Amino acid sequence: MTYNISSKLPGLEPSIFTVMGQMARKHNAVNLSQGFPDFEPDPQLLSLVENAMRSGYNQYAPMAGIFPLREGISGKIKNLYGHSFDPDTEITVTSGATQAIFTAITAFINPGDEVILIRPAYDCYEPAIVLNGGRVVSVQMKGKDHTIDWDEFRAAISSRTRMVVINTPHNPSGTIFSQSDMQALEKALDQTDILLLSDEVYEHLVFDGNQHESVARYPGLVSRSLICASFGKTFHTTGWKMGYCAAPANLMSEFRKVHEFNVYCVNHPIQHALATYLQDPETYLGLGPLFQEKRDFFLDSIAGSRFRFTPCNGTYFQLLDYSAISEEKDTDFARRLITEFGIASIPISVFNEQQEDHQQLRFCFAKKEETLSRAADILKKI
Repeated sequence: MTYNISSKLPGLEPSIFTVMGQMARKHNAVNLSQGFPDFEPDPQLLSLVENAMRSGYNQYAPMAGIFPLREGISGKIKNLYGHSFDPDTEITVTSGATQAIFTAITAFINPGDEVILIRPAYDCYEPAIVLNGGRVVSVQMKGKDHTIDWDEFRAAISSRTRMVVINTPHNPSGTIFSQSDMQALEKALDQTDILLLSDEVYEHLVFDGNQHESVARYPGLVSRSLICASFGKTFHTTGWKMGYCAAPANLMSEFRKVHEFNVYCVNHPIQHALATYLQDPETYLGLGPLFQEKRDFFLDSIAGSRFRFTPCNGTYFQLLDYSAISEEKDTDFARRLITEFGIASIPISVFNEQQEDHQQLRFCFAKKEETLSRAADILKKI
């Protein structure tokens, strides 16, 4: 029997990451599309996980996460950004940042609520909003340098606005929110009851002497915010799906109501390993220099190519402008790079309002030098 069903996401196509990943595998292309490292995590961290497994931490963890890990997260945020989150009531360990983001949206968005997205926007935000009956209101970043028009942002706020979603360091553009951006956001939300969902998964990947402007630095923002972060992105373990959410107790209470009946709890031995690993701040403070070196190696390696670029300020993604090479749509050019040249990237227009196209592709440089050299050799021939 065939059942008639009504899809809750009728227009949703396979994600661009799925499409480009499948094409890369089919054509054996150098894959700089999806954002994951091709090198191994710290052997010490792997040993800590093994030790935790052998020590018996193989059953359910506490719903909110083990207290030593939540305490470590609280201390990290306090040391870096100056705000104290109560590890007992204001931090929850999640199955990656995507689960944290979905849970935060589900906890607070009701049918008819408006959610402002700043585009280009990572593709997990909108489906979660739509599934919960919300309406997306887009504010498009401007030009190839992806700046925000804060007058346009303020104009997008209405009596129905329930939440704003931001992402800094920003995927896919590689830009970061400046202090003036955060102050403009703080001013725009002042005297409202609008919530702020801040995706900060690349918080430790900031380059050239810049500073990550977490919402935790801003009293007028942190009191209304849910901060989502990722251990997978931080410690080169994206397959572990480990993250967390930090928020004021009144917001976290609602977050946990959804979290408990979504995943209940997350990987127990890995939590113990991370709690120990976080005790050494160098495990995350050294990541900026590491990835800046990789960015510079990649850009130096493509010197002399026909691609144009401005070095990214954060994340491990670099935009390359191909307008001197082709007038094709970025989606078409990205596919042709795979089929004809054997290199995979991500077109940016798919994340933009009305697929606005600036002829830019996103390349992930969280790779071994060998991989980046192979990619650069190809790009210089295009």
